[in-house]
Amino acid sequence: MQAFTLPEFYVPHPARINPNLEGTRAHSMDWARRMGMLDAAKPGGGVVWTEAALAEMDYALMCAYTHPDCEGPALDLITDWYVWVFFFDDHFLEQFKYSRDMAGAKEYLDRLELFMTAPGQEPPEPANPAEAGLKDLWERTIPAMSEGWRRRFTLSTHNLMVESMWELANIDLGRVANPIEYIQMRRRVGGAPWSANLVEYAVRAEVPDRLSATRPVEVLSDTFADAVHLRNDLFSYQREVQEEGENSNAVLVLERFLGCSTQEAAELVNDLLTSRLQQFEDTALVDVPALLAEHAALPHEQIAVGAYVKGLQDWQSGGHEWHARSSRYMNEGAAGGGSSRLTAGPVLRTRTQQRDHVPFTKVGHLPLPEIYMPYAFRTSPHLEEARERNAQWCREMGFYDSVPGVEAGGVWDEDRLRGIDLAHCASMIHADADPDGLHLSTAWLAWGTYGDDYFPAVFGTGRNVPAAKVTNDRLSLFMPLDAGETPEPLTPLERGLQDLWRRTATPLSGDARRVFRKAVEDMTASWVWELANQAQNRIPDPIDYVEMRRRTFGSDMTMSLARITHLTEVPPELFGTRTLRELETAAQDYACFANDLFSYQKEIEFEGELHNMVLVVEHFLGLDRLAARDVVNDLMTARMGQFEHILATDLPQLFEDAELDQPARDALLRHADELKDWMSGILEWHRQCVRYTEPELKRLTTPAAPAFPAGLGMSALRLADRFRAASA
Repeated sequence: MQAFTLPEFYVPHPARINPNLEGTRAHSMDWARRMGMLDAAKPGGGVVWTEAALAEMDYALMCAYTHPDCEGPALDLITDWYVWVFFFDDHFLEQFKYSRDMAGAKEYLDRLELFMTAPGQEPPEPANPAEAGLKDLWERTIPAMSEGWRRRFTLSTHNLMVESMWELANIDLGRVANPIEYIQMRRRVGGAPWSANLVEYAVRAEVPDRLSATRPVEVLSDTFADAVHLRNDLFSYQREVQEEGENSNAVLVLERFLGCSTQEAAELVNDLLTSRLQQFEDTALVDVPALLAEHAALPHEQIAVGAYVKGLQDWQSGGHEWHARSSRYMNEGAAGGGSSRLTAGPVLRTRTQQRDHVPFTKVGHLPLPEIYMPYAFRTSPHLEEARERNAQWCREMGFYDSVPGVEAGGVWDEDRLRGIDLAHCASMIHADADPDGLHLSTAWLAWGTYGDDYFPAVFGTGRNVPAAKVTNDRLSLFMPLDAGETPEPLTPLERGLQDLWRRTATPLSGDARRVFRKAVEDMTASWVWELANQAQNRIPDPIDYVEMRRRTFGSDMTMSLARITHLTEVPPELFGTRTLRELETAAQDYACFANDLFSYQKEIEFEGELHNMVLVVEHFLGLDRLAARDVVNDLMTARMGQFEHILATDLPQLFEDAELDQPARDALLRHADELKDWMSGILEWHRQCVRYTEPELKRLTTPAAPAFPAGLGMSALRLADRFRAASA
């Protein structure tokens, strides 16, 4: 009996099948036999795969559906890759997941890495079928692709192998991940980014290197990956959770986190799957053509990106069809039934959820829940000095000057700046800074907050997204990597960045400058993203919101100020490990969601905003604001719990695995302490700051008010007043 009834899937493109299927079936069976996969023994007796089991799983059919247009030899190679990856998954399960042999698993994975050789390297002699298969496939694939593709494919293959340790550790602890952690980690361990790389091989068209790291291309890959993984979780729940004891499954994650039934969790997973497919389509139809025009892509580059998009679409439809037919999954009623027909129902629901919000809805004060914070805040003794120096710096940069197009004359005045009291925030998140360091930290907070206010004030009312993008593009000119000359600044925003970059970048190494500049660029680009959503009255997709919220809040930028001080003591690559990445993003999400709780009334009622986690949860889950508030608070608590778990368990393990010396260990422990200060300081600042209180919000929206809240221009505030008056 199935664990739940499969939901109504959104399948926008009909599946097609490759005519070379039969030849590939025979080839892949022979290849698996030659690699030793049909003779691999289980620890308790028997073999991992028999010929009959492999034939029944029919990976050739999967690849024929997911790559319908490639030629026979290419289909053979791609199918061999999938035979290898599924064998690896099952072999790893038998060898290490059941026995919880963590040491053996790590040794197994470390050896597999040696078979992904760079040019000029030689791999060792294979000792098991997984190694033999990877060696053979690497030698057959890499010569046909570029160096840039090899680097990307090596990373995605590394992730799906090495992050298996995360799954194993959670099984060993009986731990089910929180929803945000799960989506992030599933993207790495699940293998769909790896599949996206193979799409480039199949369509014989690589995404140009200069475009591969842009947001539209990354969104294509991420939404593709999430949709593939969420669909797989729906079909594989019964096998993984009920039969194999797995706990890495989105249905189980939502069951546990929301306390709902399996059927309800499955429906929510399908809604999220549909939302990701919808964002894929929006990106492909709107953002990718704009990207190609912006970068003046050559004809062959345009054709390559188009072929890549089509290949990802084919994979989605073919992957669904294979899941509906394969013996590996729970699929009763799926093949040829209602669940696999083209249907608009799910996408109409998600589009309605995203676009039915009425701006400036009167929501009233949001009572705050009990917020879990295990760390005490500290305050710098240099706070008063920082307040005065920051007020003077903002005056010198022109933050109080009038700005063309802003109805009230300027974005800020000094009274408004002092009311925000960003020096208080800086004094807690950088409590140990000397006076100059605290002034610099406060100035960065002031610049980022001013910029966050400048964009909606200048461009928001007119929905002038192109002008906002031009303004944002100019900002990079004031962050030269050589810390050299810049153009003459035209606005207070440019003037402030010019001064801050000079003072910050001059003592940094080249690598540190690149890290910090990217963090600033990500933040400023997110302001344009917010304006684009406002122009469409589109509440962001939940996953995209969480990931972009870290940028709009400036968390990457403020954290980078601390992180780059440790680059001389800690190998930079460690900051890319799961342990440190999850430590930082858990802290970021905690602070971002805290801001969303405190700012809910200000943003929804007084600013007509769409970018608030409470609102996102309201619309996605169909909850009222108090129930959505509680879900957001539960997410904060879960992320803080994950932060504590990493400090207690994963960070000490990283010390051992990376064989770090004592200075490096001490530096990472200091970094962890700085993250504690960052979270506790931001929470305390919100508790003490008047900007979110209802009396202050009402005072600032009266016609005689001399100032207004950060994040909104006076023109937009008056528009809000008119909207409310007309609705009364």
